[in-house]
Amino acid sequence: MDNFGLGGVEFSRGQMFQVLIRLSVASLVTYYSVKWMMNQLDPTSKAKKKAKILAEEQLKRLAEKDGFKLNPQEFNDYELMIASHLVVPADITVSWSDIAGLDTVIQELRESVVLPVQHKDLFKRSKLWQAPKGVLLHGPPGCGKTLIAKATAKEAGMRFINLDVALLTDKWYGESQKLTSAVFSLAAKIEPCIIFIDEIDSFLRSRNMNDHEATAMMKTQFMMLWDGLSTNNQSTVIVMGATNRPQDLDKAIVRRMPAQFHIGLPSETQRSDILKLILHTEEISQDVDLNRLSKLTNGFSGSDLREMCRNASVFRMRQLIETRDRSGSGSGVPVLSSTNVNITMDDLLSSHLKIKESKMHTGSLFLENRIELD
Repeated sequence: MDNFGLGGVEFSRGQMFQVLIRLSVASLVTYYSVKWMMNQLDPTSKAKKKAKILAEEQLKRLAEKDGFKLNPQEFNDYELMIASHLVVPADITVSWSDIAGLDTVIQELRESVVLPVQHKDLFKRSKLWQAPKGVLLHGPPGCGKTLIAKATAKEAGMRFINLDVALLTDKWYGESQKLTSAVFSLAAKIEPCIIFIDEIDSFLRSRNMNDHEATAMMKTQFMMLWDGLSTNNQSTVIVMGATNRPQDLDKAIVRRMPAQFHIGLPSETQRSDILKLILHTEEISQDVDLNRLSKLTNGFSGSDLREMCRNASVFRMRQLIETRDRSGSGSGVPVLSSTNVNITMDDLLSSHLKIKESKMHTGSLFLENRIELD
């Protein structure tokens, strides 16, 4: 029987084999113990597990809805983290018909983004017939930038990654870069795909010396991977961003977003179209004058107009409750007819005054803060 020496002690072949087995078991126990402890110390471990479960469900639904052959096992952990923000096209409820007053922008988006995606094989030899790799939607808040992004994905039948920038930040060194890389590798696997970044200026603002090293590396890698899309003519991945502060974006980012659309405050005609769209499913009185309302709401965004109409319905219900209480019906539910539930012009005018006062108060506070800072 062969003997082996270790540290001045001789072992037989069988004893040596047992020592190796014990060392291997001890190493495995130590490895998994340390890994378990690290997971327990990581405050985001539970969120990562939930994200992984959600991502697998979304990928399975994508395969069922679109007939796309996807196996969740083909995606790494970082891609699954990003996939938790994946929106299946069938789940997007917004379409072009839900957006009013932006016909020109919608037509340009349809021609420059949607048609090249839907008819990709129309001009196979052409290097120009392709969707832009970057689209920027900029304008005041509440004017429909996010709605347009979702409607574009719905119209083109593209998968939609509603990227949460906070997801890319990680306290462990190098993890942010891996997550950034996973954004583009995931998009390439499920293309055609739109990577949407709301308030893109908060993530890809102008670089300066005060940027943290990890943040600077993450921005640089994001732009490098983005450039890789432009060199691959077969890729159908679009990065779409929305912001109300385009001047804060890095010049290198603006260069990568050649298709830029300004979504401004609606004009009088556009406000009339928006009000018609908002109220077309509601019961309104015959005295409602949309033309007058569109003139009174100068400076209102689409979001302001929707809130004005919502408040009007609240005012009407408030009057019904007060009428019930005055009639002494107690806690009984009043009988509502088709005439007393209609939204009236007075309700809309009262709501308009409330929204206008709120906007004026907010504007005065903003000016006061600017004066103090100056």
